[in-house]
Amino acid sequence: MSEEVDFEEEMVESTPAPPAEVSHAEQSHTAVAEKVVTTKGRGHGRRDEDESRYDAHGGVFERIEQSTGPGPIQSIEGWIVFVSGVHAEATEEDILDKFSEFGDVKNIHVNLDRRTGFVKGYALVEYVRYEDARSAIRAMDGKKILEQTIRVDWAFTKK
Repeated sequence: MSEEVDFEEEMVESTPAPPAEVSHAEQSHTAVAEKVVTTKGRGHGRRDEDESRYDAHGGVFERIEQSTGPGPIQSIEGWIVFVSGVHAEATEEDILDKFSEFGDVKNIHVNLDRRTGFVKGYALVEYVRYEDARSAIRAMDGKKILEQTIRVDWAFTKK
């Protein structure tokens, strides 16, 4: 009743079938995917965009007026005083109370030991005005905070 078919005899070499029709949406997606090039980092934009970012060749940067001789150097925003010999149990408030007597303290930084949580022994106090920082150095150098003698000097100096 059923016929036996020998597949080996029926195999005939054929030419490849013509490509199936591709929809317009698939064609445009493929074309866009081929054109997209991804790059990481900076500097891959158009050349004219990069040049319009800067007024001059290397850019225009703010400068801080500096004296020509040796002495203290101003930071970006003020005059920084380095306080060493700070007691381990001193707090920012203890230091701020003593140093705010000489002028407006813009910023104070007290470094803490990660393991113990106590002060590492120094602090940075920033004043807006040079005169305030200078008077704090003159008055507080050699004084005691929490019964420990501190040393006070400029954080940045030009030699």
